[in-house]
Amino acid sequence: MTARASNTVRYTQFLIFIAGLGGLLYGIDIGIIAAALLYLGKTVNLTVEQTSAIVAAVLGGGMCSSLVAGVLADFFGRKRMMTVSGLMFVASVGLIVISQGFVPLLVGRLLQGASGGVIAVVVPLYLAECLGAKHRGKGTAVFQFMLTFGIVIAALIGWFYTSRAEAAIAAAAGNAIAIKAVQDSAWRGMFLAVVYPGLIFVVGSFFLSETPRWLFRRGHKDQALAALRRSSPEDEAQLQLHEMEDLAANKAEDSKTQSSDSLLQRKYVIPFVLACIVLACNQTTGINSILSFLVIILRQAGMTAAHATQGDVAVKIINCVMTLVAVAFVDRKGRRFLLKVGTGGIIIALVAGALVFRTFESRRSDEKDRLQQLVSGNRLQVPLTQLGLGDTSGKPVTLTVLYSYGAGDRVATVVSTDPNPAIDIAPEPGAETTAGLTIKRALYGPVPGETTGWLIMGCMALFIAAFAFGPGVVVWLMLSELMPTRIRSTGMGIALLLNQGISTLIAAVFLPVVGNYGYAAMFVFWALCTVVYFSTAAFFLPETKGKTLEEIEAHFDRAGVRASAKA
Repeated sequence: MTARASNTVRYTQFLIFIAGLGGLLYGIDIGIIAAALLYLGKTVNLTVEQTSAIVAAVLGGGMCSSLVAGVLADFFGRKRMMTVSGLMFVASVGLIVISQGFVPLLVGRLLQGASGGVIAVVVPLYLAECLGAKHRGKGTAVFQFMLTFGIVIAALIGWFYTSRAEAAIAAAAGNAIAIKAVQDSAWRGMFLAVVYPGLIFVVGSFFLSETPRWLFRRGHKDQALAALRRSSPEDEAQLQLHEMEDLAANKAEDSKTQSSDSLLQRKYVIPFVLACIVLACNQTTGINSILSFLVIILRQAGMTAAHATQGDVAVKIINCVMTLVAVAFVDRKGRRFLLKVGTGGIIIALVAGALVFRTFESRRSDEKDRLQQLVSGNRLQVPLTQLGLGDTSGKPVTLTVLYSYGAGDRVATVVSTDPNPAIDIAPEPGAETTAGLTIKRALYGPVPGETTGWLIMGCMALFIAAFAFGPGVVVWLMLSELMPTRIRSTGMGIALLLNQGISTLIAAVFLPVVGNYGYAAMFVFWALCTVVYFSTAAFFLPETKGKTLEEIEAHFDRAGVRASAKA
């Protein structure tokens, strides 16, 4: 191998590595909040709605930035936007770590999401425009794999800091000040730990070349050829440059042809509607909420904090492994097969999870009237044993109170096995409130055992395996195949906005819904939505395996002609 060929290989590997780090950061954005929620609400004054908003902010920030990321990348260049996305990630970590209240936390999470939205648009675009045909598939696969691996890394970080925190809390022997300091340090440490790959991504992006396609379109032909030579052999670089020149020569004619096409034409409506349904249903499975709230879900099912974070790690490793399995099967079994198997497995997992939650949620009684009577001086401070809420038969019991002082709902939980099992609700120190304490719900009942927690973890493992095997891998591939070339940019932009909007909405309402109706109700809702997804995959989506984009487009052209004839 010549020195130039060796340099080309090394640069290509470096390029894929830095792009892979972008995927890692995007996965960390999604996963890092899961374990942090164990302690965040205990050290920062947050309502239920505010906590959900902080989780959803990453998705909302990504939704907003992804709308403009393509335009900014066209204007400033792909490389610059990659650097900007890394800087936003690093800045978001700094802002979150020093936050003392809701607003800076929300802004930091929005900035973190905006970073992920830019990465999701610009990094795949950078790979597609830099890598030759031999490496393009590998580069895209590395990006997708590193995204799921980033979720695993976030879970491992959460596990590490939770284990240390729980040991320190036990050693504090009930010292409230020491316990709060440990909890505060734990969630801040989780976020701070992820800054290092962000810094490597920023520094590494400075050593990358701008994409040759962007340089060529800006009139920098010599720089475009130099960029091609860094990642491709000389003959391939010259060939790609000639192809760009030919494409530019035909651009005016192609633009005229494309301008006559409209998204509202009958032959485009069917694939566009299918794309919107699939992208919407992909989020109504509850995937992003489960990834973000998994530790909380397992805790509510009866697991200890340490076991819940261990379960979080295990489930997200399954996600990573099943993604690789799906990649191996997608071209052998077909897109529809994987979608049907995946959505079918999701339905089974969600229904089973709902039934398990229902077994102990149905045994809880609402004692809000009793607790409201005990409110004195706008405060509720009573030992659990003195509430007179019924015979517990010596088994551990829990009381979860949803309350409000007129500005958002909050939650307080006490377990009979706590060192000092007492409910203590009062206005925050320094907070001005004219509204009285209102008890909205007070669920009292047995504490689910560890066995129940492991059953829910099994349901979540099945859920994530089914999602990774089907929708997780297939959806983006199939949608790019469904959308005809002439409407792909516009159609995918609208469908992606719908996808991310629904994801943000579900995450934002998750905690309020489960606070009022329980986890079983949330799981049933997701299962019903997934039935729609399964039906769409089974009866309406065409199989695109082994077909060229032109053959798929012709299929919808014929469908449009048949629909016109019937009309």
